[in-house]
Amino acid sequence: MEQKLTINGDTQVVDVPAATLLVEVLRDTLGLTGTHIGCDTSQCGACNVLVDGVAVKSCTLLSAQAEGAVITTIEGLGTAERLHPMQQAFRDAHGLQCGFCTPGMVIAGLEIVRKHGTRLTPELVAHELEGNLCRCTGYLNIVKAIVAGAAAMERIDA
Repeated sequence: MEQKLTINGDTQVVDVPAATLLVEVLRDTLGLTGTHIGCDTSQCGACNVLVDGVAVKSCTLLSAQAEGAVITTIEGLGTAERLHPMQQAFRDAHGLQCGFCTPGMVIAGLEIVRKHGTRLTPELVAHELEGNLCRCTGYLNIVKAIVAGAAAMERIDA
């Protein structure tokens, strides 16, 4: 089935079976491997992407359901020379260890900002991260990174 998807600002035409998950199209068809498959059960958040600005677990969405939507993956947030403020905050606050969950956590952080604004408390962030798993860290630096990233986003928007 031919589908037209807008991913990271570019229109892509893919020809995949109707039952293909968005995460599979992103990784296997388009080579956008920043979106990770962590659990295959929609429990870990490693596959988070933005669909029309809202964080979605891409392992729960058929690519056909995303046709016509604007999809943003971790690759579409910033560049190596100029990271998105949330990405930079993860780097600065050491909000990663092995890095496997990091793309999904960054997207989750953006979703928290979308829902609650840029003035976040660590308690709110910790609560909102339910459904995003990290097997390496104690989440402390991830929470710090999201709070700092949100604050940096506020400074940019001001």
